[in-house]
Amino acid sequence: MAVILEKDLKRGAEALHQWSDAAHEASLAADSTSVSDRLAIAPTLPRPAWAMAVRYSLFLLERKVPGPGVEVRVAPWGAVKILDGPASDPHNLTPPDVIELEPEVWLRLACGITTWAEEKDAGHISAVGERDDLSDLLPLAR
Repeated sequence: MAVILEKDLKRGAEALHQWSDAAHEASLAADSTSVSDRLAIAPTLPRPAWAMAVRYSLFLLERKVPGPGVEVRVAPWGAVKILDGPASDPHNLTPPDVIELEPEVWLRLACGITTWAEEKDAGHISAVGERDDLSDLLPLAR
């Protein structure tokens, strides 16, 4: 099942742009050189905007590096499979590599507010498997 419906792509792009603008504005208002300040950025936007921003950014990631090898989960709004590699076990449909992130963590990474290393060091990324680093693929927006 697609992470976002084709009819929602425009809304998703607008939501990601809105989230990114608000996050970058917050980053400028805070001391943007402070990692702890950037790790706390989570703009106050309506829940539907967050959902669309997450779904659209996951769609961009999936389009950038399609494949069955790594599952990226951003609960509660979406999950995609990316990168070449061993496909999921036919009995449980989960690939050997799984990465789980909270929506604010995912969107900070997707928009270039924080880096993979910063979020990983802060304990904000749960990753199982050999391919547990998406830093070469991010940011997606900006």
